[in-house]
Amino acid sequence: MTLIEKPSQLPQAIGQALHVAFPDLKVGSHQDFQGDGVKTGVLVTVEGNGPGIRSREGRKAHALAISLKAIVAPGALPFDACDLASQLMDLVLDNRWNLPQTQCDLPTNIVAAPTSRTTAETDYDTWAVSFTQTLYIGPVLLNDPTGQPLFACTWEVSDINDPDQYKPFAE
Repeated sequence: MTLIEKPSQLPQAIGQALHVAFPDLKVGSHQDFQGDGVKTGVLVTVEGNGPGIRSREGRKAHALAISLKAIVAPGALPFDACDLASQLMDLVLDNRWNLPQTQCDLPTNIVAAPTSRTTAETDYDTWAVSFTQTLYIGPVLLNDPTGQPLFACTWEVSDINDPDQYKPFAE
């Protein structure tokens, strides 16, 4: 597994997993769904990126709000988008998208709901599966080759991100 270095690796990993799980569906970003001839597919978007609680190793947390929009082309059966969204929800549950477990939490706040149409030209039946997934990016701050636990109090150090300012617990 590759270490996560930037938040954009999550939607890329999700897209790869969706291609494997649904090889006949178009999967991509907004650019992939522009133009004529859009067929049934899944639009992967990052709706937001907020701070989270650091990992146990001290990595910075990015809580990404992800949306998988299930788009069904005109002429599909009335609830095909709902059915596709249900399949997406099943895939999202307990999925780290082949990213390292120490850097990628399991998805939380998973919800599927119909989406409103954004333009008058769009007559696709669409549902969105939304969830939050936290990534832990950056260096591990608590590396200690001796195995002794380290700590730092924010009010005692000038930079909490500097591992040299951590000290061992008093015995």
